[in-house]
This record gives sequence, structure tokens and C-alpha cells, in this order.
Amino acid sequence: MSDLGRREFILGAGIAGTGLLAFYGLVRRYGLLGAPASISRTSSAAYGPLIPTKANNTGETLLALPKDFQYPVLGKTGTRMFDGHSTPPAHDGMAAFHVKDELRLVRNHEVNNQIGIPGAAIGPNAYDPLAAGGTTTLVIDPTTRELVRDFVSLSGTLVNCAGGRTPWNSWISCEETVLGQAKFKNSSGADQGGFEKGHGYCFEVDAAANDAVTPIPLKPMGRFVHEAVAIDTRTGIVYLTEDFQRAGFYRFIPNQTRQLAAGGRLQMLTVKGHPNYDTRKGQKAGTVLLAGWVDIRDPDPPEADLDNLAVYKQGVAEGAATFARLEGCFYGNGRVYFTSTNGGDKELGQVWEYVPSGKDEGHLTLLLEVTDSSVLFMPDNICLAGNNLIMCEDNDVRAYLRVLTPKGQVFDLAKNIAQGFEIEELAGVTFSPDGQTLFVNLQVPGRTFAIWGPWERIQNAA
Repeated sequence: MSDLGRREFILGAGIAGTGLLAFYGLVRRYGLLGAPASISRTSSAAYGPLIPTKANNTGETLLALPKDFQYPVLGKTGTRMFDGHSTPPAHDGMAAFHVKDELRLVRNHEVNNQIGIPGAAIGPNAYDPLAAGGTTTLVIDPTTRELVRDFVSLSGTLVNCAGGRTPWNSWISCEETVLGQAKFKNSSGADQGGFEKGHGYCFEVDAAANDAVTPIPLKPMGRFVHEAVAIDTRTGIVYLTEDFQRAGFYRFIPNQTRQLAAGGRLQMLTVKGHPNYDTRKGQKAGTVLLAGWVDIRDPDPPEADLDNLAVYKQGVAEGAATFARLEGCFYGNGRVYFTSTNGGDKELGQVWEYVPSGKDEGHLTLLLEVTDSSVLFMPDNICLAGNNLIMCEDNDVRAYLRVLTPKGQVFDLAKNIAQGFEIEELAGVTFSPDGQTLFVNLQVPGRTFAIWGPWERIQNAA
């Protein structure tokens, strides 16, 4: 599959939920599916079972992979980086880039110090010196997949969970919190807040930067519990997910293409004819809903310091729809795919598709609702690979990378088997631009893996 990453990926099937899961032929127009087929979990004759595999460079057995796949370990938490700073913990969302002749990763660190801590910033040029999140950039040898150098590229942000790459070779890092200057106690009586600046913003990191960028909060893109972004390469519109039990699906229309800091308009999705439509329960997969957008009057409300839902509530007041914990988000073939990690009647997860059909409307479809956790369990980060969807799971039971094929088969691509950390999540799944290497993080204890092998087997399995 040598063209992975060199073109916009297509999810070659829609998915719906009956029985275990059901496969709905929504993209029959691509000739990829002739009729609905039941979804099942399979070991796949093309791939075979997962085998405990030692890392090439450290000898540690941290992943189980199909036969003939291999990986090194990169960027361990606590190791000294080439800029002299310590590698931060909580590896999360990331993307891979070609910068001149280099292969680079820009990687989030979902560090969540609930109160401001003097000296917490992971590197120089900090947005808020009391906040311990940010991003690091790793330069990777494209042949050996070994680390060449690494450094802090964004400092002084907080709970950098996911984000998304831009078509102009930068990474949008998103803060999954709205903590700020206000000090208060949470429901458990623990102190929170007390930072120098407000959080809950998106920040742009140039993949070509060789040290920490000047942090500019993209305030018109909203102050809420951000998760991921995906950019429509045709229009420059940015789609955003919100990771909260009551969440909105947003879009940001920039004033200037490729200049997100120049401002724009934030909107929240609404289902036409159904004000305040609730997608979390009672949905029928495959139903196509006509969607529109309502404006968010104040994307950066001062009350957000104390209210996670300050932006969401503005959308709801205008009739916007509600989702459950929106996390992964990916754009391809004119579509935006996004995951609701615990949406659905059994709270095991949903996958949604939004297809723009005009300037101010589009079609929203529930592609998948999980009904059996043994098949798939709370999908989170996603990426598209050819006609297959690769998904991380986010639960407290196990940690797999799953592949969903156009034939409706779910099979295992990787499993975390790091001793003592087996239930810690895999996150940030992304391919190198040449499609030869799949990067993914083990969030705790903080490791990045570069996986490669006979990717053509995915096509065979499909």
C-alpha cells in the first residue's frame, strides 16, 4: 500500500448496527460494496494472529503484531531530548510530515496539572509557565525508523489531547480543558485553576520549526474541551470535536485560507427540522439527516473559566445537536469522519460521517454503532488507509489497534502488551506521508512506536 498518505484516504464503506454490527452500503457509488453484509471479528487469513514482538532497538516486548511486522521504540517519557529538556509524559495525538528531506512527527502531550504549578512548562517560549502540556517534534530516519533528534515545539499549554494536520504542513494542537485563572474546588474537593492564562484553545505548530514556536491561541476557534480537528482541503473549513458527555460538532470558517490566526466564524451543527437533536441514544444507523449550522455568538466567553459547556450552551440555545464525547476526526474524499467514543444505546461507541452538500448544509449519517465490545470497544483516534479504517480504542479494559475492512470484517492490527500497562490506551495513530510507517503512541508510560511490514496484506484482507 505504497500510496498511503500520498492521497486523500477513502473509508470504503458505511457501517450500521444490527446484530453484532451491521455493514451498510452507503458508498456503493464507489463500487466497493454490492450489498449489506454482517460485520464480524476475524483473525484474517491474510494477517494471522498477533504475535508478541520485541522492539528492534530496545528488545522490550511491548506490542503484539502480525507476523513479519516490526517496530522500534521512540521518545520515551523521561529521556533527555536533543534540546536538553526531558521528554514529557502522556503521549497522545500526532501527525507525520515531510520537511525538506526529513521525516518528522509532531506529538502532543496530554499533561493535566489541575492547578497552576510554577516552573511547569516543558520548554522555552511558554504560553503559560504554570501549564505542563505542549508538543514535541521528533525527526525520524525514514529507513531505520530510529530517532535522529527531538525537541520541544510548543510549551505552556495544557491537556494537549488530539488535534489534526493542516494541508500546509502544520499541526493543530488542541487543549482538552478550559481551566484558567479562576481558582475553585471540583466535585471531589480538589483544587483546580490558578493559571496565568485561560486554556481551552487550539494552537498551530509549524512542522518545519526547529525549536519552540511562539504560542498563539486561536481564540476564534472556540474555548471548549477540544479534542480533534480535520480540515476540508477544498474549502479550508476546519471541523472540530468536543470531548464531553454533552458535546457539539463544530466547524470554523477562516477569514483567510491557511491563516487561522486571522480569525473567522465558529459554528455548531444542527439537524434541520429537529431542534436540539440528541444523537447519543435511539439512533438508526444508515439514516441520513439533513444538517445545517448555527453561529456561536462568543467563541471565547469569559464564563468558560468555570463552565466547560459555555460555548456548547450557546449552540444549544440556537437549536444545535448534542453528541456524546466526540474524539477522533479525519477528512478524506470530501467527507469528515468522527467518533463518539461512548455514544449509542450501549455506550460502546459510534462512528459518524458528515458530507458537505452546499455552503451551509450537508448530510449527517451514523455509520457505525457498536453493540458488542468483543468486536470493537469505544473507538477514539482514527485514520483512513486505502479502503480501511484504522481505530484506536479508549477504554479501561484493553488497548488494540483495529482495522475495519469494506467487507465488514474487524481484525486486530496491534495490541498493547507492555507489562504493567496493558490497559493503557494506544493513541495518535497516523501514517508517514509515504505510507510505509504507522506511528502510534502508548500514552502511559509514554512511548512512540514506528510500525512497518507488509502493508499490502491490508488490501488482501479487504
